[in-house]
Amino acid sequence: MELTNTEKQFSILFFVIVLFELITGNTDTLQMAHYIAKPAIVVSLMFLFIKTSEGISKSIKRITILALGFSVLGDILLMFVDQSPHFFTVGLVAFLLAHIMYIVVFLKHRNKQKSIVGFVILLLMYASGLFYLLKDGLGDMLIPVIVYMIVILSMATTAFIRKGIVNHMSYNLVFVGAIFFMISDSILALNKFYQPIPFSNISIMLTYALAQFLIVIGILKISVTNSKV
Repeated sequence: MELTNTEKQFSILFFVIVLFELITGNTDTLQMAHYIAKPAIVVSLMFLFIKTSEGISKSIKRITILALGFSVLGDILLMFVDQSPHFFTVGLVAFLLAHIMYIVVFLKHRNKQKSIVGFVILLLMYASGLFYLLKDGLGDMLIPVIVYMIVILSMATTAFIRKGIVNHMSYNLVFVGAIFFMISDSILALNKFYQPIPFSNISIMLTYALAQFLIVIGILKISVTNSKV
């Protein structure tokens, strides 16, 4: 199984949009264009998904669109954090809901025979190290960040336990996408609550865009037989 012509053509368009976002996001004089470019990343994925998801069950289709919709909302809210810290909190909630939607989608193809113990231990070690760096700077955001960390670790775990149920391409794309999502959120958290990271805007957006792209393409690659749930 490989990318269709539509997906190949979209991939070029998608990474042009991402490049446009990176340019506008790091150029003060192009700030207005950035307000369009940033949400356009996930909006474009929504259009692709809606157009090419005929073989996917209605439940997976609806929930995936919700995940992408909450992601767009989160993208928009995080663009205005300089105006009020409340935008960050509400944006966090939007992405929390996006992750929960992805968890629901991934659980529809869970392999009940697959052990998650080793993988969860690795995730907890990673999360513990990250939390150690963040804890002193969290303040009132301590509980929300802990909840968010639990949810995104759960999202990565549910992506992991699809192995053996979906085809290899769908599994690999979704799993790698989930890991990139975790990396993107980790960089964002470190940059905000620990210390500024050089070129953080670029690294956060590249890993985030790649995460969403891989997850959406991975869901589209679920075989028709396995997607009838």
